[in-house]
Amino acid sequence: EQIYIDISDTGKGIPRAKFDAIFQPGFTTRKRGWGLGLTLTKRMIDYHKGQIFVKESELEKGTTFRIILPSNQMYEPAQI
Repeated sequence: EQIYIDISDTGKGIPRAKFDAIFQPGFTTRKRGWGLGLTLTKRMIDYHKGQIFVKESELEKGTTFRIILPSNQMYEPAQI
């Protein structure tokens, strides 16, 4: 009844205390950038009645995000 999507990277990882903060507008660990990527991603997933969260993260090893979407939604390809 749900679609699960796991996305992993081999980056620097995220401290557990920051798991919620990373989805807030303006949060970034870089010198450049606006910190909007994960905020916009979360808004799009919320719009489709889904969830995104950090499934696991290990410092200096990487992070895995999980996206959960309801399978009963009607998804259509984006029109460009």
